[in-house]
Amino acid sequence: MRWWKILGLAGVAGVAATGVVIARAERRRQAYTPDEIRIRLRARLREASENGLRPPDGGERTRPL
Repeated sequence: MRWWKILGLAGVAGVAATGVVIARAERRRQAYTPDEIRIRLRARLREASENGLRPPDGGERTRPL
């Protein structure tokens, strides 16, 4: 019966570790300012354009940046 306790504690430790990883990723994601996000997205779009990829809608932007 003791192995059930060990298994339970391992499960609790796994859930706690997963929560820590998720919280850390969320903090990192929220640390960007809107300007940084815009710059990163534009860089990714430029990189995709250089590789011959198109936006999902296949067209050009309808409104200015």
